[in-house]
Amino acid sequence: MLNLIKAVLFGIVEGITEWLPVSSTGHMILLDEIVRMDVTPEFWEMFLVVIQLGAIMAVVILFWNQIFPFDFSKKAREEHRVMRKDIWILWGKILIACVPAAIVGVLFDDVFDALFYNGPCVAIALIVFGIGFIIIENKNKNKEPKIDSLEKIDIKTALLIGIFQLIAAIFPGTSRSGSTILGGLMIGVSRTVAAEFTFFLAIPVMFGASLLKLLKFGLAFSGSELAILLVGTVVAFVVSILIIKFLLGYIRKHDFKIFGWYRIALGLLVLVIFVAFR
Repeated sequence: MLNLIKAVLFGIVEGITEWLPVSSTGHMILLDEIVRMDVTPEFWEMFLVVIQLGAIMAVVILFWNQIFPFDFSKKAREEHRVMRKDIWILWGKILIACVPAAIVGVLFDDVFDALFYNGPCVAIALIVFGIGFIIIENKNKNKEPKIDSLEKIDIKTALLIGIFQLIAAIFPGTSRSGSTILGGLMIGVSRTVAAEFTFFLAIPVMFGASLLKLLKFGLAFSGSELAILLVGTVVAFVVSILIIKFLLGYIRKHDFKIFGWYRIALGLLVLVIFVAFR
């Protein structure tokens, strides 16, 4: 029962931090220092990744009409336009953006985890990208974005955003959403479009990462392990729906600088905790 309560806490943190550009990894490290779950190291490593499926399902539900590439309505069938060409083009760009992180993740996932999944590296990534958000937002102040709709994202732009996502794949604490949003802002994408493209980009990336972790762990769950995973995933799903709606509303009127300052403060806190407890 205590582990289930802890799974709820981790699900809440995952649902909040997966979409805000503040690093879910940094928060998980902090929470793990305070609330340690009584599970095997192998299950814990898998849990931290697979719990993201709940967050992904929130994106799928909220943006279904924008990402489902078929229209089975009676009118569409009569007019022979069941295939939604614009959505297929969008998915093509999403998959192109996924290529860099997918290649590196498959080949070097364990290597990067061993090298960089630690308090100091996560803290440095938090601080560096926090400073980056502040600098870019100050630079872009009063500038009109060159790309203000998903349709205007071309293959080159998608690939550049994918390269920024690669940084997050290498350095935990960078924040996948933070790196892709920051990359989008740097190349002239509006805040709303950068956030939405980041949400969609997460679908194949996080499904793929979760599948790899599940295959590595195997499907030999104990009853308690399965319960912990399901509870964490469901909580992450519910919280993610609320956070995604909040973020889209927030960035229509505000910039990302507050998240930059927050990242810097969190990075310093992670450093302090690492030094104090190590």
